[in-house]
Amino acid sequence: MSRRLKLSISPCPNDTFMFDAIINHRIDLDGFEFDVEYLDIEQLNQRALLHEVDITKCSTALLPYINQSYTLLDSGSALGRGNGPLLVRRVGERGIIRRIAVPGLYTTANALIGRLFPSIAERFPMLFSEIAKAVEFGQFDAGVLIHEGRFVFHRRNLELVADLGLEWEQRFGLPLPLGSIVVSRTLGEDVARRFEALLRRSIEYAFANPKISRDFVKRHAQELDDDVIDKHIALFVNDFSLSLGDEGRRAVRELTGI
Repeated sequence: MSRRLKLSISPCPNDTFMFDAIINHRIDLDGFEFDVEYLDIEQLNQRALLHEVDITKCSTALLPYINQSYTLLDSGSALGRGNGPLLVRRVGERGIIRRIAVPGLYTTANALIGRLFPSIAERFPMLFSEIAKAVEFGQFDAGVLIHEGRFVFHRRNLELVADLGLEWEQRFGLPLPLGSIVVSRTLGEDVARRFEALLRRSIEYAFANPKISRDFVKRHAQELDDDVIDKHIALFVNDFSLSLGDEGRRAVRELTGI
C-alpha cells in the first residue's frame, strides 16, 4: 500500500537536482507517492512554521522554531565551504550601510547578518530574486543575495561587501549550514528513516547521472545558463548533502543551538 505525502522544495537547481530521481520516478520510491510544490525559501519557512507540509526544505536557521514539529534529516542539506550568501551594494557606494534587503526574516542569510553584522538593524524581507534589482535602483543601501543571484550580481551595477560564508568560516572554522530537509514528527520514525534513505539514493543517482535532470532543473531555475546551473549545483550539493556527518552536525549546532 502506497503512502502519499506532501513534499515542498525550492525551485532552485540544488533542490531540483537532488530530488529529480524521486519526483520523476527514476528510482524505486519504496511505496511513497508525493504531491510536490515549489516555493521560495521564505514561503517554505512559513509553511513549516504552520506545520502545513509533511516533508520540506527550510532554512537551517529556522530549526529552533520548528524543532517540536519536525525532525532534521541527515541527507539533503545545503552545507559547505565557500557557499555563503553575499552582501552587495551599488558600485562606488561608501556610506554606512543601514537599510538592507534580505530574502526572508527566517532565512539563514538573515540570521548571518544578525550574527556577523549586528549593527545593521534595518532588514527588510523580499523575494530573493528581486533583491539585486532593488539594490541597484537604490531602494536599499545593500542586499543579501542567495541562490543563483550570488553568481550573476556582477551583471548589474553591484559590488561585493562581504561573503557571509567566508566570514562564518573564519570565525567558527566550520562549514556553513544554509538549508535543511525536515520531516514531520507526526509521520513517525519509520517513515522518516525510509524517506531519508530514499533521498540519499536520489542524490546518489543525481551524482552518477548528472545530465539526466538538466531539462527538469532548467524548467524551474531562475537562471537558464548551463554554466550558472553547474556552478550552483557544484557549490550546494556535495558530500554533506549525502550525510551531515559529525562536522555538519557541529555546524548546525553552532548556527542554531540545537
